[in-house]
Amino acid sequence: MSHVLHRNLRATQPVIVKGEGNYLIDDKGMRYLDACGGAAVSSLGHDNAAVRQAIAAQLDKLAFAHTGLFTNPPAEDLADYLIAHAPEGTGEGRVMYLGSGSEAMEAALKLARQYHLERGDAARAKIIARKPSYHGNTLGALAVGGHAGRRAPFAPMLMDVEHIDAAYAYRLQHAGESEADFAQRLAEQLEARILALGPETVAAFVAEPVVGASLGSQPAPEGYFKRVREICDRHGVLLIADEVMCGMGRTGSLFALEQEGICADITTMAKGLGAGYQPIAAVMARERVIDAILAGSGSLWNGHTYMSHAVATAGALAVLQEVERRDLLGAVRERGAQLEAALQARFGQHPHVGDIRGRGLFWSIELVAERDGKTPFDVSRNVAGKVQRAAMQAGMICYPSQGCADGTAGDHVLLAPAFTSTPQEIDQIVQMLGDAVDKVISEG
Repeated sequence: MSHVLHRNLRATQPVIVKGEGNYLIDDKGMRYLDACGGAAVSSLGHDNAAVRQAIAAQLDKLAFAHTGLFTNPPAEDLADYLIAHAPEGTGEGRVMYLGSGSEAMEAALKLARQYHLERGDAARAKIIARKPSYHGNTLGALAVGGHAGRRAPFAPMLMDVEHIDAAYAYRLQHAGESEADFAQRLAEQLEARILALGPETVAAFVAEPVVGASLGSQPAPEGYFKRVREICDRHGVLLIADEVMCGMGRTGSLFALEQEGICADITTMAKGLGAGYQPIAAVMARERVIDAILAGSGSLWNGHTYMSHAVATAGALAVLQEVERRDLLGAVRERGAQLEAALQARFGQHPHVGDIRGRGLFWSIELVAERDGKTPFDVSRNVAGKVQRAAMQAGMICYPSQGCADGTAGDHVLLAPAFTSTPQEIDQIVQMLGDAVDKVISEG
């Protein structure tokens, strides 16, 4: 009997003992092609020598020194790198480090509140986010998330957060509505909610540039985020971009918002930042947020014991240097185009695939019981979970989720292969996913 409190207390999980390229290998010798990076984490595969060497070298020098008293070179160097490569408009921003994406979202919310207090806007405490969305598993992050199923057990413990619709074209774009009109209509929901609440009470708007776990790699329509940026600026509301899943190269640019032509006031990142080699997350604040704090208290009102951990930041810097040295952003775009084409060829006319969506190496298929009516499968069937199990039995790992249709129903399967994937591996992923989908559907 395992004494680990696993996610499923009744399941017997394979014991992974080795990573080799883009494969995980268990103690019985079974090899699993990792087509999702766990949860869009392992962007460099599982045995990158340069990152491992950087971590080992840092361990030989220094592991930990408390940030209440000290800083360290890897933390400073990583922050310099992130600011130098941040979207235009970020300016001389700053970065803080945390241990997970959930912690990063908590810190971002607190930073937004501090910004307004430093400026004397004490009434600004309300947060607007989108549904469905997922921003983390801690109580504050879960409250901001708009995924009804994940929120439900803890609803009495969650703070009040306002939610508008995510720009979910498959189910929300009207017939005959242009992309530009759809973008405008969905963005106007934000301004309407700000005005209804009173602009002087709203602290921040939180959104994933490409919605991840809750909606299945859903990009925004062109122009949506530019309009959001204008609305936030008009009403003094901070824009928090949650790039925990979609950032750090996953969609073909280091920061996902680069492709929207804007910058956020506060950006969260994790997952691909450390690529699984060390637990690390970060929050980046643009210059104008930092200026408000410098003009006020001059102190950060949020601290964690392991902030700026030297080994974690050394590993993350090595990850980003590998991405740059090997032009893996170019590889993401090239392999991403291949993945899109292969998914369209395999599932474009599939009677139980209603939508194929994504960007870069971040793609999903939405599974439906009836394609013409976009009818989701009964949630009790857990079709996405069954697809994952069928794929895993065949030796491939994908990321299933439910709730994209209404917060509870709606199955999708997400793919987030490593940036180092070969053309052959991309083809193999799509073939194995197709086999798994067909197996589950045929079994009823």
